[in-house]
Amino acid sequence: MKVQVYVTLKPGVLDPQGKAIHHALEGLGFGGVSDVRAGRFIELEVADDVTDADLDAMCAKLLANTVIENYRIQRA
Repeated sequence: MKVQVYVTLKPGVLDPQGKAIHHALEGLGFGGVSDVRAGRFIELEVADDVTDADLDAMCAKLLANTVIENYRIQRA
């Protein structure tokens, strides 16, 4: 089974990568973008018996820094 994990910075945490992307978009002439927040997408192939609690533990212990990041898990 495929599982998708989306990791994003918590609101209020500075995002230098997002700022760099925003600046680059403006430099390329793309207007109308007021803010950019960058994140990560992780796709896992897991056995059918892997529980939601297991997935949550994977995210909390390794895949996301829960001090500054949020994560969302989606089974595909």
